[in-house]
Amino acid sequence: MAHHTRVRGIGEADWPAVAALEAEAYADLSLAEGEALLRSRAHASAGTCFVLDLDGRIAGYVLALPYPELRCPDLTRPEQAVHHSSNLHLHDLVITRPLRRKGLGGRLAGHLTDVARRHGFWTMSLVAVGDKEPFWRSHGYRARHEVALPAGYGADAVYMTARVAAHRSHERRPAC
Repeated sequence: MAHHTRVRGIGEADWPAVAALEAEAYADLSLAEGEALLRSRAHASAGTCFVLDLDGRIAGYVLALPYPELRCPDLTRPEQAVHHSSNLHLHDLVITRPLRRKGLGGRLAGHLTDVARRHGFWTMSLVAVGDKEPFWRSHGYRARHEVALPAGYGADAVYMTARVAAHRSHERRPAC
């Protein structure tokens, strides 16, 4: 049976499902932030936060916001300011457990990278938790072990960065 999937902006009615997915994904790691903190991150940059809609239900989400490179949000505090930065911080990407390992995480990551490119971000960053460093490495991110992370991310968390490739329409073509 074919499924209809689409990536779209987060609507008000989506928040309970987003919070439930986040709680499910991070319960074992004690990293769940809860709906109010997630909303504060999305409020800082609604144009870079999306849900993955699968046949009318939320199957995943991604929250990203401009944030100074080599820094990351404090998991215990809401976002108080909108940062003006050439770096887009991928704060959270979650796919519902039954649909993991089917390429949907990569699809959301690719969508976000395309959005970052269109919005003129030069770099992207994230904090890999729960042994996800290999996944992010496969998507072009590299570990930055010199970056000290807040304790709330856990001892095994790794700060990672990637360059956002130039948009094709802005590349110069060689003269013939």
